[in-house]
Amino acid sequence: AMACDMIIASESARFGQPEINIGIIPGAGGTQRLTQAIGKALAMEMVLNGRFLKADEALQHGLINRVVPTELYLDEAIKFAAEIAARAPVALRLAKEAVNASYEMSLAAGIAHERRLFYMLFSTEDQKEGMDAFINKRKPEWKGK
Repeated sequence: AMACDMIIASESARFGQPEINIGIIPGAGGTQRLTQAIGKALAMEMVLNGRFLKADEALQHGLINRVVPTELYLDEAIKFAAEIAARAPVALRLAKEAVNASYEMSLAAGIAHERRLFYMLFSTEDQKEGMDAFINKRKPEWKGK
């Protein structure tokens, strides 16, 4: 889950880094991603003692996006994905790139990178379609170009 961009969890979900219980540590980026997501203090507690967070705790600490009833989990996940997929594909890709860059760049470099991506979008068909759809109060028809 730690490598996901967004996480929807059922009420019964639990999140943890239990590797310490078998004499190892997370080895696929778990210590790094968890710390970035929830901060050092709670990440340290979870990694050092194998503590799990319940879904509501994970939501409270910003580890996940939503908690949904277990019986509605798949339907809600599909709905969430469809909401995102309904947006302009090129803008989605560049938005994801901009957010991810914030972990690798200084604030000034990240803002400059975001600005370049923003300007790039003005050369796309989707930007023109989006603006026209907004002005004419209609749903845009994205082409991914």
